[in-house]
Amino acid sequence: MSPRPDVSEERKDQILDAATDVFADKGFSEARMDDIVKESGLSKGTLYWYFKSKDEIILSIFDRMFTREFQELAKLVDMPGTATARLMHFTDLAIEDVRHMLRLMPLAYEFLALAFRRKFVQDAFKIYINKYMDVLVPLIQQGIEAGEFRPLDAHTAAVTSGAIFEGTILLWVYDNTLVDPEKHIREGMILLLDGLKA
Repeated sequence: MSPRPDVSEERKDQILDAATDVFADKGFSEARMDDIVKESGLSKGTLYWYFKSKDEIILSIFDRMFTREFQELAKLVDMPGTATARLMHFTDLAIEDVRHMLRLMPLAYEFLALAFRRKFVQDAFKIYINKYMDVLVPLIQQGIEAGEFRPLDAHTAAVTSGAIFEGTILLWVYDNTLVDPEKHIREGMILLLDGLKA
């Protein structure tokens, strides 16, 4: 008799998928663990076996949302090519993620609201922004040292890059008839890179 396959990751994904749908529909404060149980089709015992609280689920969703982005971002420093080409490669990957995540933007902004009130969410955002900066600052610095970018503060340029992504999406939330996230993120990054050129 063959051993039973490990289904723990599959179950976690099933719960997180269900929770994402529930949170996107009801928001964090209105959603209940029972709603997630119902949406997942699993028992309450199974849900609590994997996640002890709603906060734990929220943090896991946040982590899952950014894991792929971190993995791709970490590859940029050692990839061949110019700093400009690598930054545009990251921009294309990030835009692809944005395309899939637009439905979940209300959830992303609930994370932001929670960051003001919940330390565990604030700590998660700190990890996210520091991982982002830990890659982009050295990458921009490489461009400066290679003479591709003019002498400037690499940290400020990295912050500006993040502001283009986050700010464009926020403007889209304000008025989605005014802003096209894919177009304006890409064009904003092109404008930034033009300004960095030596």
